[in-house]
Formats: sequence, C-alpha cells, structure tokens
Amino acid sequence: MKIVIKIGGDLIKGGLPAGLVDELASIGEEHSVILVHGGGDIVTEIATRLGHPPRFITSPKGFRSRYTDKETAEIYTMVMAGRINKEIVSTLQSRGIQAIGLSGLDGGLVRAQRKKQIVALDERGRKMLMEGDYTGTIEKVNESLLRLLLDNGYMPVLSALAMSNKAEPLNVDGDRLAASVASAIKADSLVLLTDVEAVRINDKPVTAMRAYEVREVLDQIGPGMITKLYAALEAIDGGVDEVHIASGLKERPVASALSHGSGTVIRR
Repeated sequence: MKIVIKIGGDLIKGGLPAGLVDELASIGEEHSVILVHGGGDIVTEIATRLGHPPRFITSPKGFRSRYTDKETAEIYTMVMAGRINKEIVSTLQSRGIQAIGLSGLDGGLVRAQRKKQIVALDERGRKMLMEGDYTGTIEKVNESLLRLLLDNGYMPVLSALAMSNKAEPLNVDGDRLAASVASAIKADSLVLLTDVEAVRINDKPVTAMRAYEVREVLDQIGPGMITKLYAALEAIDGGVDEVHIASGLKERPVASALSHGSGTVIRR
C-alpha cells in the first residue's frame, strides 16, 4: 500500500510528536510512505527575527497565502529545506526509519510554473494585481525518483518547495504538493494531518464526503480548510482512492484516519 502523509506546521512547532514517530516507524515496515511537511509558523518566526516579517494575502477564491518576494523566498528555502526538514529527518532516523530529506529542487523532484503576477484582495475586498512573487503552480512531479527511493526502503520527507523553469526555488502549498505527489505515485491514500478534528459544515463535523459533495460546499468553507479540500479534490481527480483530513494530535492518528475512526474521508 502506498500512503502519502502531510503533516501540518502546527504539529511540528515543538518537534515531531514521539507518538507519531513511533506510528510512522510501524507503518513504514508494511507500507511505502512519503511524508510531506509544512512549517509556515516557524518560517514566520524566523523571518520576523531576521527583520523581514511576512505579508499574507487572500485570493478572490478565499485562499490565504504568504506573499513571497525574493528575500522571503530565500528565508523560506533556508528554513523549510534546511532547519525543519533536517530536524524531521534526524528524528525519524533516531527511530530507525530510513528517512531521506528532499526539497522539490533535488533531482528536479517538483517543477512548477512561477506566478509572476497574482491577484489578491485589498483591505476593502477589491482585486489588486501584485508582481514579484515567488510562489508556483505545480506542473510535474518526478515520480521515477520517488519510486526509486521507495523501492529501496527509504521514506522520502519533502519540504514544500518546487523548482521553476529557471531553476528558482518557489514556495508551493504543502497540501497541494502532497496531492500532486499522491497522484504521481498512484497512492492508495492521502492523509492530511492538521490540528482540527474534521471538516465542519454548518459547524458540524462531517465523517465522509463524496467528491461531488465537496464541490457543492466549497463556498461554505473558511480559509483554514479550503486549501485542504481543493488538495483532496486534486488527489481524487489524480487517481487516489481516498483522502483523509484528520487531527494529528490523536493517538495513532494515521491508523485512526485510515480505518475511518476519525476525521473526514473523501472518496470518488
């Protein structure tokens, strides 16, 4: 079974939880696992300490994202591919997991089209055009490199960076990176671990949804969850059987999500 697991930044601010490390070690013995991690809060903290606090923008569709100018891109690359990724890899290696840390630039793993101009909303909700951004739309994942690593017993740990057609590092969304990776390797399941229990509709948790139902309620979803739902739809459209959105704070969160014991499962 091939499983892609995305760990949100809120789950790693104090280091990868010991219980999750143990679970990854257990799952990795039986299944092929790829880990994708976030870490935006840590990037924000370090960027602020370096005198370059972040600026966040909201798109007309409701996506909230970091405006990534050149200096922010440099800090983002340093923290995501450096500090956070290597801390996770070191923690997994200490538990006997053959983890290998990669960014989207390594081996041309993730290629993306740079968004040289982006549309965002100003304080009054009016559209404005912004230039000089170093974020990207994912176009291709080097599936053969990932298969080579999986076939040889490694657990790839991917930071949310991609490479532009000019070999520039680009900030890409971690959830959508996980969806692209899951689609590329034809994963059986994508698990998006976050700090909330499940998708909520009308303030009530939903345990299961079909893809068409997700599309019907997108306009009811807030900025904290909407990107995950778009990522889920992209994974389903890419051939992934199931996507799970669940809390990573529970005991054995991956197994609980995969067995439909917690979170929200989204199916074709």
